[in-house]
Amino acid sequence: MTRTDRPAPLSPDPEVLGVALVVPRQGPAGIFGPACELCARLAADEVNAAGGVLGRELRLVTVDGGAPPRQVAAEVEHLVAAGIVHGVTGWHISSVRQAVAPRIARHVPYVYTALYEGGEDSEGVYLTSETPDGQLRPAMRLLAAERRVRRWYVVGNDYIWPRRTARAAHAYARESGGRICGESYLPLGTDDFAAALAHIERQAAEAVLMLLVGSDAVRFNRAFAAAGLDRQCLRLSTLMDENMLLASGADATRGLSATAGFFGALATADTLDFHGRYAARFGPEAPAPSALGESCYEGVLLLAALITRAGSWAVPAIEGTVGDVAWEGARGLLRLNGRHARQRIYLAEADGLDFAVTADLDGWSGPPERP
Repeated sequence: MTRTDRPAPLSPDPEVLGVALVVPRQGPAGIFGPACELCARLAADEVNAAGGVLGRELRLVTVDGGAPPRQVAAEVEHLVAAGIVHGVTGWHISSVRQAVAPRIARHVPYVYTALYEGGEDSEGVYLTSETPDGQLRPAMRLLAAERRVRRWYVVGNDYIWPRRTARAAHAYARESGGRICGESYLPLGTDDFAAALAHIERQAAEAVLMLLVGSDAVRFNRAFAAAGLDRQCLRLSTLMDENMLLASGADATRGLSATAGFFGALATADTLDFHGRYAARFGPEAPAPSALGESCYEGVLLLAALITRAGSWAVPAIEGTVGDVAWEGARGLLRLNGRHARQRIYLAEADGLDFAVTADLDGWSGPPERP
């Protein structure tokens, strides 16, 4: 067991900089948890090999972000109040972020790594992943131009991220001469998609915007293909990784596209180097790091960079230096624009159990031309 794998300490340690790693270990998002934990451990190992943070060993304290939001927030608040952790990071859904941030964000830095609905600007909260304007808007615009998609149907889980993202999608569809022709919202953990599939077929949708989390999206992919809708209707997801493709099965991924800032199929020098270090550390049988796991790698690195640059984990000190902070991960050198990361976004198409990157969406982010 490495030092970063130890159970949470029961009291503060002056030689340790504790970081609460909030990642799902249960529920629909639990499918992401193992990759998120491994990627965060790799980052912690690399930070410690380089000397740690402010002369301290960086130690991860894992919190189950798949538990009810209030429970997660209470656990994180206790760790902060007790001086056990000096920062928070990880991938978890927006409902958890909304519960955690008000309790701790002005006390310690909080690096949120999940794609989300946009609009978060709380002091002490720093965001590394995608928002609809930079991720979904150009993807919908490209599919409208190249695949002639005009009729969209939204299928999402019933909470803030899918609903607010769908609200933005209405405007994005109109920009390209299309419209959202229907919406279905289902509880987290659902396994009955019959009504949604019937509505998709009845509305003659040309593409489904999937705003489903983890295993819910896996089950939807299987049901969608079993109903034969993959022969007549595309799917676009802003939350789909290689582990979810594997769980869906090759027969359920035809016509499925995803958009994200990272895919394993990106063959850049930084990405290849990251995959090599990950495989060397955890072996070839480890879960694919994917966009969600890689986000936790970046979250740890950014948190370390913020604290190092400020010389403190105090939020006022970090806020004063945040504009000078950069970090280098599997996507190369990144910087913050305000409290959000500046990044490139890609579109990829499922090819069986893997993705093939088909477009850099940077060129599709400007004002669209109406057809």
